[in-house]
Amino acid sequence: MSITERAVKNPAGVAVAVAIITLFGLFSLNSLPVQLFPDIDLPQISVNANWRAASPKEVESEILEPMEEVLQGLPGMEVMEANAFNGGAWINMQFSIGTDMQETLMDVIGRLNRLPPLPVDADPPVVNLGGGGGGGPNQALSWFFVQLLPGTEGPIERYGQFITDTIKPRLESIDGVAGVQINAGAAEELQITIDPYRAAEYGIEIGSIAARTSRANDVSGGFVDVGRRQYTLRFEGQYNPRQFQDLILEWREGRPIRLGDIADIKVDRGRKNGIAIQNGNPAMSLRVDRANGANVLGTLNLVKDAVAELREGPLADAGLDIQQSFDASVFINRAVGMVRMNLLLGVLLAVGVLWWFLRDTRATLLIATSIPISLLSTFIVLGLTGRSLNVISLAGLAFAVGMVLDAAIVVSENIVRLRERGEIPTLAALSGTRQVKGALLASTATTVAIFLPVLFLEDVEGQLFADLALTIAIAVCISLMVALTVLPTVAGSWLKPKKLTREHASRWAGLAAWLMKASATGKRRLILISSLLTAPLLITWMLFPQLDYLPPVKRDAVDAFLQFPPGSNIETNEREVISKLVTRLQPYMDGVKEPALKNYYILTWPGGGTIGARVLDQSRVKELEEIVRNEVLVDIPDFRGFAQQGNLFGGFGGGRDISMHIQSADQPGLY
Repeated sequence: MSITERAVKNPAGVAVAVAIITLFGLFSLNSLPVQLFPDIDLPQISVNANWRAASPKEVESEILEPMEEVLQGLPGMEVMEANAFNGGAWINMQFSIGTDMQETLMDVIGRLNRLPPLPVDADPPVVNLGGGGGGGPNQALSWFFVQLLPGTEGPIERYGQFITDTIKPRLESIDGVAGVQINAGAAEELQITIDPYRAAEYGIEIGSIAARTSRANDVSGGFVDVGRRQYTLRFEGQYNPRQFQDLILEWREGRPIRLGDIADIKVDRGRKNGIAIQNGNPAMSLRVDRANGANVLGTLNLVKDAVAELREGPLADAGLDIQQSFDASVFINRAVGMVRMNLLLGVLLAVGVLWWFLRDTRATLLIATSIPISLLSTFIVLGLTGRSLNVISLAGLAFAVGMVLDAAIVVSENIVRLRERGEIPTLAALSGTRQVKGALLASTATTVAIFLPVLFLEDVEGQLFADLALTIAIAVCISLMVALTVLPTVAGSWLKPKKLTREHASRWAGLAAWLMKASATGKRRLILISSLLTAPLLITWMLFPQLDYLPPVKRDAVDAFLQFPPGSNIETNEREVISKLVTRLQPYMDGVKEPALKNYYILTWPGGGTIGARVLDQSRVKELEEIVRNEVLVDIPDFRGFAQQGNLFGGFGGGRDISMHIQSADQPGLY
């Protein structure tokens, strides 16, 4: 007994199956993670190491080269890039497609643990899976900036530890948040400033001072048994800042030489390694990262609620304020909403065109039922396979709307044809479906064969468009099942036989006569075939769109990239560059000049930085781009910067547009 016969003989079972699909489909739709793009696993691993106050040469010899030695020969590694700079180094490794990145990550961590001892003031290496900052285009949920409220004593760096202890644990406790990266500024440190003349007068070497102070730590000595009890043995060698003043370095003629005799000791903040400005005010930046598989919109709502509680509670008590700068939900809602609207419009147009040709309301409604059943079934499969609802998967559903009607149209029309011949409803449903089943299977198989191979591509393109191929393949397969089960069950009694009419018979007869005349001779047939081949090719060549990796979808923001003079320090950059940038941007933030800004930020690091500015009126983004490029970033000695409108797909790179920014100290040098 075929599946169609089982369905026709058990209409109640078919109705229950449709109801179950509807319920579980709606549940899956509401529970699917919503994000902008599918998760992209880049076969890259980066290693970052910081050694404050060290020159690039020292960093290369003491940190970078040892790391390169232990990381050489990693299985599947194709490219290793390394860079040493003032205060740190990074290594980025690219691996071949198909490499088990989790296993490779553990291998990298194990090899780094075999490194020889690093300099005492160097931070341990930080390993990021995915390269760069350790994430793909979906990683950053949002950016926040913490500022001082009016009347609060500064600087903002004083509150770095408070922000780390208050905001970070609260946000990281939210389900769906992978971590919070805080630019907390310079941390407090014990500074020992040695007077070289006094040290020379006493004949004490700087190296011996460093060795003596480095031993001022608590040391665990294990356990010792005394009688029937066990005690912890611990050597207390750690000093507080006041006790460091009395630290004895040497004895001379029975008189102690203390550290305070030759050095100034105090607890102070170290040198800043970057600057954060938001809307003209000094700030600290916080980046909230998304956990894999988390619902972006739901997680963002929880983050916003937590930030509101912090703003009204402990931050307000401390005289601080926190404001959101980048909100991923804005772009997600905008992009997903646009695709959803196109999907709904596609459904309406498909049903409308179907009714126009059929001119039968019952047949149109019956065939149209394959759309919601197929789409809801697709949501169920997406949930079972761990996929998300994004612009790619929604685009696949939009493409599939027209395809899912094909099988239903063929089955319903064949059933109606048999009814018109006088067959009883049940036999018409069974015979009509059986006659076209083979053709429908072949048609569905060819469609699936086109899209399904995309699922087996492991590179970035395969991961990006896998959701598109999966949704189309699932929807088409489900539509075939609907055409073979649901439609025959309902069509036999629901569809009524129609009397054939020949309203346009004369027009079709005239068209057939013209075609017979146009192909009456061999010469005419050659001309007709040549015309039918040449015309489409010519039209295709004239209307062929430009090739591109992804469409250039622009954001309502301008991004600028800064390059400071080589060797310049943070204080000089802040005084000679950042202050000028703030002065030039602030009138647009205050509404004195147009276009008015919604917000802007400036972030810097050794050697470079970035600016992000967003306009209130989205239609004036290009105008802001020209202002930033030609007014804000110009006439600053030894400074380079360029600006461009942010691209929504910029995280994937590539595109047909290439921007070249050529700068020179003098205009003739440009030519």
